[in-house]
Amino acid sequence: MLRVKSPQDFGAGVVFVLIGLAGYYFGSELAFGTAARMGPGYFPMLLSGLIVLVGLVAGFRGVTVEGPPIEPVQLRPIMFIIAAILLFGFLIESIGLALTAILLTVFAAYARPEVKLSETIVLGVGLALFTVVVFVYLLGQALPAWWGR
Repeated sequence: MLRVKSPQDFGAGVVFVLIGLAGYYFGSELAFGTAARMGPGYFPMLLSGLIVLVGLVAGFRGVTVEGPPIEPVQLRPIMFIIAAILLFGFLIESIGLALTAILLTVFAAYARPEVKLSETIVLGVGLALFTVVVFVYLLGQALPAWWGR
């Protein structure tokens, strides 16, 4: 009988194999072509094959190498991060990218049980400056950097 020694590796292997097989299925109608004349299905099929291979290796490790058990799902981090993403969509137009980045960094930090507010605010300010400089000024994205544009 096959005994799973590392449920995390085995579960990851199953997920990778399923994703790779889905890629094969959805890319099967695309022309594959050759290495010299690649068709639209060449890269998706190659990538799907690599994903299946990674899944098989991870699954093999799951039955041969001892590993930790699968931890229970923690809803608090999931809910905070999803809420932060949704809040971004609501806040970006009204208060701008800089303030939104600061507020949502502080909000998302509460996904963890222990939050150091001073460190989180410093991180938020740094992220705000970085995102404004990169996305608004360097890349020219149509995002309001500050409230009221």
